[in-house]
Order: sequence, then structure tokens, then C-alpha cells
Amino acid sequence: MLQLTQQLKDGTMEIIDVPAPMIDENSVLVRNYYSVISAGTEGKNVKDARMGYIAKAKARQKEVKLVIEAAKNEGLKKTYELVMNKLDALSPLGYSCAGEVLAVGSSVRDIQVGDFVACGGSGAVHAEVVAIPVNLCAKVDKSVDMRYASFTTVAAIAMQGIRQADLRLGESCVVIGLGLIGQITIQLLNAAGVDAIGVDIDDRQVALANELGAKVALNRNADGAEQIIRDATGGFGCDAVIITAGTSSTDPVELAGKLCRQKGKVIIVGAVPTGFSREFYYKKELELRMSCSYGPGRYDTDYEENGIDYPIGYVRWTENRNMQAFIDLLEKKKIDMEKLITHTYKINDAKAAYDMILGKNEPFIGVLLQYDKPDLKDKVRIEANKSEVVKGGIGFVGAGSFAQNEILPNIPKSAGLIGVATNHGNTAASVARKFGFENALTNPDGVINDDRIGTVFVMTRHNLHAENVMKCLRAGKNVFVEKPLCLKEEELHEIQALEAKSAGQLMIGYNRRFAPLVQKIKQRTKDDVPKSIIYRVNSGFIPKGHWTQDPSIGGGRILGEVCHFIDLAAYVAGAKITSVYATSVSNADDFNDILTINLTFANGSIASVNYLANGSKALPKEYLEVFYAGTVYIIDDYKKMDIYGSKAETIKMPSRDKGHKNEVKAFLDAMQNRKAAPISADDIFNSTLATFKVLESLATKQVIRLA
Repeated sequence: MLQLTQQLKDGTMEIIDVPAPMIDENSVLVRNYYSVISAGTEGKNVKDARMGYIAKAKARQKEVKLVIEAAKNEGLKKTYELVMNKLDALSPLGYSCAGEVLAVGSSVRDIQVGDFVACGGSGAVHAEVVAIPVNLCAKVDKSVDMRYASFTTVAAIAMQGIRQADLRLGESCVVIGLGLIGQITIQLLNAAGVDAIGVDIDDRQVALANELGAKVALNRNADGAEQIIRDATGGFGCDAVIITAGTSSTDPVELAGKLCRQKGKVIIVGAVPTGFSREFYYKKELELRMSCSYGPGRYDTDYEENGIDYPIGYVRWTENRNMQAFIDLLEKKKIDMEKLITHTYKINDAKAAYDMILGKNEPFIGVLLQYDKPDLKDKVRIEANKSEVVKGGIGFVGAGSFAQNEILPNIPKSAGLIGVATNHGNTAASVARKFGFENALTNPDGVINDDRIGTVFVMTRHNLHAENVMKCLRAGKNVFVEKPLCLKEEELHEIQALEAKSAGQLMIGYNRRFAPLVQKIKQRTKDDVPKSIIYRVNSGFIPKGHWTQDPSIGGGRILGEVCHFIDLAAYVAGAKITSVYATSVSNADDFNDILTINLTFANGSIASVNYLANGSKALPKEYLEVFYAGTVYIIDDYKKMDIYGSKAETIKMPSRDKGHKNEVKAFLDAMQNRKAAPISADDIFNSTLATFKVLESLATKQVIRLA
């Protein structure tokens, strides 16, 4: 199937062949008929991508500051690689489309194969086929023109602005900015019995708004514009102003303050500055509100990804219900979309559409991309990367930013990169092209069951680790899984049983074991001599909505990250963990990410792991102290180590090195030479079990002893 992509580095656009997306239990697979190009949001993204590096830096100063901070911690070379990896990626475009349902997830009830739907969100991209969460799909009656339906998500943005204005029948509203969203807003207000007044700086947009039913529409710079609007509202001023313009000027917000009546509302839908003069907002006691995208549910993982709806008695208008309301208006022919569609391009001509929008060489409002029947494939071959490997090659299941930045750069193409599977076809194709994989896929089973692949790297989100590890072990494949191994203790026991009888080997990404400074400690200490270990981790705050904090997806920070530090303590101690006791500081979100863990080991060693999410970003993240037979080793964020013994010594690294390169090399060397994995299965299971026991200790407030 075909998909439009662009490189953030220089704005290069390509129509590429990608594998069809996979759907989960809460998603729908849709064959696109049409998708809408958002001249505002997408136009800005494309314009920014086509800028030179200096112009990009000026336009995105926040990101520049992050790059500077990264350079301080990671070094210039590493930071450059991180930035270029992001800029080189084949990024998708689009967020509003409509088409026919090809397949539905097991938990989807109200949508069936063959239904027509309008789609929104980050999955509603410019591609022949898309995978969309069910709450971002709205059914479309077959009497509705699919061209019109493809505007549904854009219209939901307009509708949410009106909801925020909370207007009543017979009231008046000024719409500032008469682009696509503004023109739809005018029509929605008319349909709701609200007097719609339009303002723009383009006479053509003003004329169109008048044609579409605005009570008054006029140019912002027209003589007496403010007085005309006051007259149109009986001399009182309008009840609300909805700003749908996109500009760096404060004029729309200032104008809104002048046009509103006493105690009126100003709603910001477009991208405009919110700074304004005090005079009108203060004297009139105006209310300024932001409107968030398509409506309630937007950016809520439970709603958008997990398919959990809000009860209608508590949230009358969700983003999905806003979408459905617009489709109902289309069905009743209350909205005229024909006058808004100025251009339609075939998907293969998409670049010309964006060139027209950015060049502004002809008038436009609604710009559509049209699609033919797709050629669906579950695997796309990258001919330039054809491998001669017939057995023992490498496959990847998942290839997000961590895999692309820390793992893949350390695997030589000569190792035989056969297949990479990711949720999104454009990601799989991008990774395959960049790193040398022969095949791009979206179904993990296509990698795991490939006879040419002997070793699989599992780099998915945490909730999919156990499932894919077990599939690999059953297939007799070597498997390298990024931590954590699993999210449930019963999964751990199942993996243990499979590993014991599998022909494949198991390895986990506990990279800190392989850090050069940690290796120096191991070289200078003996496992049978007890050690006292203190590990402080300034982990930083992660908000509730982040996927790592979701117990069902990320597992929380104890299972998702603390496992690293528990394992390293065991490795440095040189013995198995025998007991766990944990205490935490309570917080409103109940995250258990401010805690102290005390460990004991079979050789008499002890360790304290202090994982703290309530610190300052100015403090380096990790600080390890190892007390051993009259000597103290102190690793400061993997950039230097101070040693206090018979004499003081300091070892400095050129840049922070947490061992990823050494880890990958050690694993691949072991697999190639048919040796045991660098981390034994017993160590993996012991550290993983100890991590689960941290949760048990927190719940019971007891010391938990490991059998």
C-alpha cells in the first residue's frame, strides 16, 4: 500500500510502499477513500521541515534548548546522531480521512466490515489504508458523500470551539479567521440558530463566508468594521468570539476583546498568542477559554487507545460524539461542503498539493487527497538491502527511538538484518531503509517465523515483551528483549519453563552491566567478598498520562526501569538476591516512584537502591557507591569514577557510556560463536523476581525472601 511521508531534515516528500498496518482489539482497519490536507497544521509542519537548519533552530527554540542539554550529558557526537536519526525518519502527515472498514478488532462492537467511517487522530494519515482506534472512528451513512465525510475531524475542531463558547439559540458569535475551520464554524453556528459574523483579512474568504450564510462577514481592515459588528449585535457586542485564525500577531485576541459584550467569552481554537491588553478584558470581565482539538477524550490514552468511553451523563460531547454530530448534519444536508472543496489530488500527486499550499499561487480552502484500491501486503521488500544470509539472520520486533539510537547503530549490516516489524508501516520502511533490513513488516509473527532469522530483538512497549519472548522461545529463536522481561509474575514462571526446554537463548537489555566503569569495578573486586552498595537514581518526574505509567502498558516505573538498578546491584555484588524490603513516599498519583529498596545477597552483600522522582533535573541522574574491603568506588552518571583506596584515583570517560555498545557486541559474539548469552537465564530470572517482590513488599510492608 502507498503512504505519503516526509523527512523532517529537509522536507523531502515520498510516496512509499509500506506494509499494511496491524490493528489491536480496540482498533479498526480502514481503506481510505479521501483524506484532508490541513493547510494550517500540516502546512506549518511541512514549511518547518523545508527550512534550513538555522531557520529550524529559530522556529523551534524549545527543541534547541533540549539539544544543548543533551550535548552536555551525552557529548556532541552522540547528540548529533540522536538529532539526525529523528530528522532522517520518514514521518507521516495527515489527521482527517474517511473510507471503508476492512477489519475490526475483537473488542469493537458498533462498527462492522463494510461500514463507512470518518477517522481522526495521529493514525488518520495520508495512506491507502489506516489503523484507527475505535473512539476516533465515526460511522457514516452511505448517503453521505465520502469527500464531505473526510472533513469530519477538522469539523470536530470547529464544533468543539462552539461547545466551549456555550452559545444559545438567538445569540451572536464572531468568527475571526475564515479559513477551512472558520468557514465550517460559520455553518455550524447557523445550523445551531446562532447569528454568525465572520472576520478575515482576505476578501475572498469574506465573500465565501457571506455566501455560506454569515449574517455579516467583512475584512478586518475595512473602514468602520468594529462599528458594523456592534450594529449587527444590537449595539451590545457579540456573546462570544471564536478565534480560528493562525498568526503570530496578538490582533485577533485584542479585536475579540473589543467586539465582545459585557461578560462575553473568547474562545481560542487557532494558533494565536494569548497576550492581550488589560483594558477590555478587565472592564468587561471577559472569559478566555482554550478549545482542545476535537473535544473531551483528546490525548487521553484510556479513551483514545484503550477504547474506554466517557459516560454520556457526565460528558455529553466527546470527540467521537462531536464527529458523529457533524456527520449527522451532513446527512441532513445542513452543511455545504461542496463550496469548501477547491482541490482534489491523487495520492501520487500529493507533493504538488503541498507545493500549491505553501506557494499560495492560487486560492484554496479544502484540499483533498484521493485514493485508489490498495495493494495490501504484510511485507515490503527493500531490494537495495537484499541479504545473502540464508540462516541465522537478525530480526527486530519493534524499533522505536531507543532501538534506533542505542541498539541498531551497534549491529553491523554484515550480521544479516532480515526483517523489522513495527506498528506503523512507515516506521518499518524507514528503519529498514536506514539500517539495512531486507524486509519491512507490521506483523511480528512474520519476523519470528522467518526461517532465515535465528535471533530476534524484542523492542516493543513493555506489555508486549512477554508475548513475543515466548513466541521466540517456542520457535527456537535466540531472543534479546529490552527490559522488563514481563509485567506479571505468572509470565515470568511461564518464560522460565519455556527457556529451560527451548533451543533458543534468552538475553535481556541490562546494559549497565557492560558499562566500562562497571567492568572496572568487576575486574578489581571478588564475588565472594561482601560489598555494601548504594545506588541513587534521580529519575525525574513522568506525568500520569505517559504510557510508562500505565500499569497495563508500561507496567509502572518499578517494573519498567527500577529493574535495571536491582540487576546492576546483583551483578556488582556478585551473588543472587535473597531478600527485598521496600518503602515509598506516598503521592497523589500513587505511582510508587519515590522509594528506597534494601536488598540482601547470598554472599553477605547488601544494597540500597534509592529511586527518586522528586528531585531536580539539574542533578545528574545516577550515582553508584560500592564499598569493598577498604576501597570505595564511586561512579558519577557513567561519565567518571572516583576510587578511594590506598591512593585516590579518577577515571574519566569521553562521554557518558551506559554499556549499550558493549552489550550488543557481547550478545552477538556469543550467538555467532554458539556460546552462552552474556547474562545467564538464572540472573535474569533472579533480578526479575526481585523486582516483582518490590511491589509485594510495598503492598505488605514486609521483608520478602526469595526462595
